Amino acid sequence: MPIPKCAYRYVPELEGRIREPEESVFRDMIERYAELDAKAEAEGRHGWRLSHEEREATRREALEGHEGDLWIFAYGSLTWDPAMVVEEIRHAKLEGWRRTFCYWLDGGRGSPERPGLMAALDADPGHACDGLAMRIAAERVEEETHRLWAREMITGIYRPLRAPLTTPQGPVEALAFVADPQHERHVGAMPREEKARMIAGAEGMLGTNLEYLENLLGQLEALGMHDPEMTELHAMCMRVRGAA
Repeated sequence: MPIPKCAYRYVPELEGRIREPEESVFRDMIERYAELDAKAEAEGRHGWRLSHEEREATRREALEGHEGDLWIFAYGSLTWDPAMVVEEIRHAKLEGWRRTFCYWLDGGRGSPERPGLMAALDADPGHACDGLAMRIAAERVEEETHRLWAREMITGIYRPLRAPLTTPQGPVEALAFVADPQHERHVGAMPREEKARMIAGAEGMLGTNLEYLENLLGQLEALGMHDPEMTELHAMCMRVRGAA
């Protein structure tokens, strides 16, 4: 089922820039778990993901008491490849959080030999993160969140959080996947130069880590959004590659 054309009424600049759900490799993640498990075992990454029961428990907890349509805050790859059927998309801002590459990863866009970094939201009272609010219709919440959880909560590194967003059409409460600074994969206060070195050299089955950053910057540019930290990080990555 494609994203309906009316979903873009507030963001016409994104028509043609968001991958249709059925074309996304993330749409059927649960079906791909056996393949990913085999690859992880071959690379020595044992116990790399949550069990289905553990993952489902986090979904039920996050959605407890929820009724009606569900808004999702997209700040990274969800902005161009949500793998969800959504009915409405808006520009949105989340106060008190900043987008940063703060988790190391050894799969997807990295490898055990050359790990990369994954973007998340770190708490920062002095910042705000620009992104997208995506609305899932009430009758699709169960199916779409199953698919979303299989993609976002595969390893359990994120913490699902209900948070208020500001949008040009009015405030909404949305579900956001934020960083857990206590998680073993969180890199803490890693210098930006080291982040650039990792991102510039990492590559995995989904492509390069640098490509992810460039996709993000391209989508933000299309939306008229500017993230100075991401722009500077990209410039540093290019200097690293130029010096290699």
